[in-house]
Amino acid sequence: MLRKTTHTAGFTLVEMIVAVALFAIVMLVSVSTLLALVNANRKAQALQSVINNLSIALDSIARSARMGSVYHGAGGDGSCGGSDYENPSDCINGGTILAFRPYGSTPADPPWIYLFDPSTHELKRSVTGSLLDASSITAPEVTIDDLKFYVVGTTPGDSSQPKIIIIVKGSAGTVGSTARTTFHVQATAVQRVLDI
Repeated sequence: MLRKTTHTAGFTLVEMIVAVALFAIVMLVSVSTLLALVNANRKAQALQSVINNLSIALDSIARSARMGSVYHGAGGDGSCGGSDYENPSDCINGGTILAFRPYGSTPADPPWIYLFDPSTHELKRSVTGSLLDASSITAPEVTIDDLKFYVVGTTPGDSSQPKIIIIVKGSAGTVGSTARTTFHVQATAVQRVLDI
């Protein structure tokens, strides 16, 4: 009786090496793509944090101004209302300084002053009434290229309610990245107390 022998086929060494090499290439591409996505996500979260800082700063100005009174707009070059921040003054052409009396203050209290410093590209605030005491309220990753405060309706008893429009242009980036995101933001605040 003759026996029929069957040969079971297996992987040869060359086939095994090719399979392992293809697997290694696919894994290398997959891991590098995953690492790039994780890095991009970190940068996006950091940029979102920087933009949130700017948004909080502008919201703080608008909220404080809405509750405040005696708005004074001025330019750093002495245009608009000049440097007497205690008196109301319109600045219809836009200035780099905004001063107003905060909510709950007395006439003896100094006005709050917000200003754009073009030398450092920062938005600053002073609660002492002096520009020399102003400190930055924006993150170092935010670069403000232009900022204007438009102030209208400050004359007591006129027919318009005092209003402030803030226009900010600039860019933001994250530490360790050359990529920057430009922004153009506008905020408006109208005095809540009726100006009759």
